[in-house]
Amino acid sequence: MPGFDLGLRRDGGLTHVIDKGLGPGAWADVLDTCADYIDIVKLGWGTSYVTNGLERKLEVLAGKPVVIGGTFFEVVYAKGNLDEYKRWLSELGLTHVEISDGTVEIPRERKLELIADFARDFTVLSEVGSKDADVNYAPYLWVEWIKEELHAGAWKVITEGREGGTAGIYRPTGEMRTGLVDEIVHDIDVGSLIFEAPTKASQAWFIKHFGPGVNLGNIPPDEVIPLETLRLGLRGDTLKEVLLGERAGTPAS
Repeated sequence: MPGFDLGLRRDGGLTHVIDKGLGPGAWADVLDTCADYIDIVKLGWGTSYVTNGLERKLEVLAGKPVVIGGTFFEVVYAKGNLDEYKRWLSELGLTHVEISDGTVEIPRERKLELIADFARDFTVLSEVGSKDADVNYAPYLWVEWIKEELHAGAWKVITEGREGGTAGIYRPTGEMRTGLVDEIVHDIDVGSLIFEAPTKASQAWFIKHFGPGVNLGNIPPDEVIPLETLRLGLRGDTLKEVLLGERAGTPAS
């Protein structure tokens, strides 16, 4: 921090960071500079399965909730290894789990049963939306599914965006489906959602529209500090909205 105080402080908002395979040393460096701004770490898709020294990485990340990507959950589901997966998560000391169906089709009622089942032993982050950029669900279905998953026991529901912002709440070009987002937040408490926002443009858009306390996911480790400056209004993209009050309000995290 500088030798003077502007009175700027974090105002809530989860920063959900995606790990694509960093080693323990790299994570030690990341945490040394921005541990205070990281709330959840996701080991992307199936990277946890092929990472050497996973236990050593988790030791470095001790104290931070770590969750394995939902795509790996879908693989486990398809292979019929759910009980083994639970045991493995417990052996690793993980307390959070992501449940998604963005690639593998899981019957709706079965997904809700799985959320309720895992919620007995883990904090569940469920995810809504397809990873196929050509799939475009109607907004009312997003709202219905999110409500159902929260009711089933999900702590937060993630809105699909992929690690590049090209599916789910985004068009294949990366353009935000703003109408879809508006429909979702009209009926769902923003604090119950984590919006995947891997790019500066998407992060700034969410902060401008919902305030610096909005929950954002799929943040690359090297974008944690830049995102924090967006949340505090220390970057031209959000300075007016955050520091001068030109925004709609700040949702609870």
